[in-house]
Amino acid sequence: MITVSDVSLSFDGQNLFFDVNIKFTPGNCYGVIGANGAGKSTFLRILSGELEPTKGDVIMDDKVRMSVLKQDHFAFDAYSVLDTIIMGNRRLYDIMKQKEELYAKEDFTEEDGILASELESEFAELNGWDAETEAAKLMQGLGLGDAILYEEMSAQPAKVKVKILLAQALFGQPDIILLDEPTNHLDIRSIEWLEEFLINYEGTVIVVSHDRHFLNNVCTHIVDIDYTKIKVYVGNYDFWYESSQLVQRLIKNQNKKREEKIKELQSFIQRFSANKSKSKQATSRKKMLDKLTVEEMPASSRRYPFVGFNMDREAGKDILTVDGITKTIDGVKVLDNVTFTVAKGDKIAFVGDSEVANTALFQILMGEMEPDAGTFKWGISTSQSYFPKDNSEFFNDCDLNLIQWLEQYSTDTTETYLRGFLGKMLFSGDEVLKPVKVLSGGEKVRCMLSRMMMFGANVLVMDQPTNHLDLESITALNNGMTDFKGMILFTSHDHQFIQTIANRIIEITDNGIIDKRCTYDEFIEFKREHFMI
Repeated sequence: MITVSDVSLSFDGQNLFFDVNIKFTPGNCYGVIGANGAGKSTFLRILSGELEPTKGDVIMDDKVRMSVLKQDHFAFDAYSVLDTIIMGNRRLYDIMKQKEELYAKEDFTEEDGILASELESEFAELNGWDAETEAAKLMQGLGLGDAILYEEMSAQPAKVKVKILLAQALFGQPDIILLDEPTNHLDIRSIEWLEEFLINYEGTVIVVSHDRHFLNNVCTHIVDIDYTKIKVYVGNYDFWYESSQLVQRLIKNQNKKREEKIKELQSFIQRFSANKSKSKQATSRKKMLDKLTVEEMPASSRRYPFVGFNMDREAGKDILTVDGITKTIDGVKVLDNVTFTVAKGDKIAFVGDSEVANTALFQILMGEMEPDAGTFKWGISTSQSYFPKDNSEFFNDCDLNLIQWLEQYSTDTTETYLRGFLGKMLFSGDEVLKPVKVLSGGEKVRCMLSRMMMFGANVLVMDQPTNHLDLESITALNNGMTDFKGMILFTSHDHQFIQTIANRIIEITDNGIIDKRCTYDEFIEFKREHFMI
């Protein structure tokens, strides 16, 4: 168990959060949420002991072992993959190396023998004899295979290092696991394996993630960092979100009688409690929800941007025809005879392991890149609005402020209109006078979405629009794209985003494309049955 007692953290006299009192208990998974800059990763650093709070204490039993997902992909380049994973239990790794040095000595003394005996005893207690087997299982679960254990970390690409460092954090049955964005760059199968691992894990998990589907599957509690306060709520992310929205609506309606409010909230709690799931955590979560009182419901003050796309005109029957598109980049063929037709009403998610292939296809369709072979044709009545994966050219070396930047794309250039539009995207007051080149990644994405909303296009082409966004902005974008009446071609790593928007899935593979008119969950099930993912 970790006890957080009266913890506060200040920077330059400003409180990031203060008077935090939380107990994290075994058998539960806590999802840490909050707007960008709220202090999610900073809070994890305090829990891990990497950062000292301004005031207060983090109390943990000396015998408890905590494991943390490392973020530096180059920190272990001098080691083998196996050694890197075993370092997840640092004491076990140190014993292994100490034993090796002892047994390599030419003048092995009686004292050395006594020390070796003590080390062997502790090595066995830490399950050292099973360490290599456990590491192999972790690698297999993450889709890498055990042969990689004997390779050097320095030889591994970034996506593989991410999985190895995750395996390191999970190794050796730690009592507490701290994970900061563990699903980043993981494939579908690896995420599902990680979910199952955490669901069956008996220790304490504290995880920061923007992946709502992941949070819903693994979390028993939500830790909400909101306006310098940190509060813990029972339930997964969907329960937190829907209940917080409900509470906010009821708070605003001052004419509601307390009894009516209680009745509605209790009905809501019961509806969530009735949800069935196979996981152990869902069973314990149901018991906690059954005991939940109205006073424990969240009343978040979080603000959500408004994202809404309107078409200037409706498209005709012909939308887009793609015929035999082929493209080689840096000697690698990323698109090979890609052929498909977009129909009216299609919202197509492009998925798969190759982000380069999806980005190249979108750049070709938007005229930013020429194919090596093949053709495409947009319908004469279509108009396209494009969200590129890399938006740096719109902001780098740009001396305009936010109002001036948005004015370039607006037919109404009055300051009142532009301020109002930016206000919907949570830019208010003097913020609209900030130079766009100093904006954060999330702020730039919100600017790009504002730009798209002004075009009135009937086809949206969006390459990873959820990157850099907080959960509130992802939710707003999700709702805006779901409500859009036109066509959408998009990519995303967000499972729930794809599941709730797409009515068709296209995966670009080395052997052509897989094209299914279905939801994302149905597509995953199809692949599981036919391709054994």
